[in-house]
Amino acid sequence: MRKTVLIVEDEFLIAMDLKLLLERSGWYVLGPAATVEEALELLDDELPAVALLDVTLRDGSVTRLAEALCERNVPFVVASAYSRPELIGGEILAGAPTVGKPTEERLLIAVLEKAVRS
Repeated sequence: MRKTVLIVEDEFLIAMDLKLLLERSGWYVLGPAATVEEALELLDDELPAVALLDVTLRDGSVTRLAEALCERNVPFVVASAYSRPELIGGEILAGAPTVGKPTEERLLIAVLEKAVRS
């Protein structure tokens, strides 16, 4: 299976940084998407192996997207500075792996690969 990751991040420089980092590590990147709507459109075209989600986007919380990913059985990882992202993005984010922000490269890769395997 191709290692595909959907990046959902509304800060342009962070999104580009994540994209380059993941591509260097052998991942195929969908996006990055800066809004929930953009990400949902990308999901209509192709399902990723995993998604990397910022909690708050330009068009609000990532909750609706997380629900759509769950419905499609796509695991997701949260990239957030919030210690408890579920307080912002709802119960759907409780228990999701979190890599923090800024994200350390080795941790990010390890958590994404674990999410794909589980």
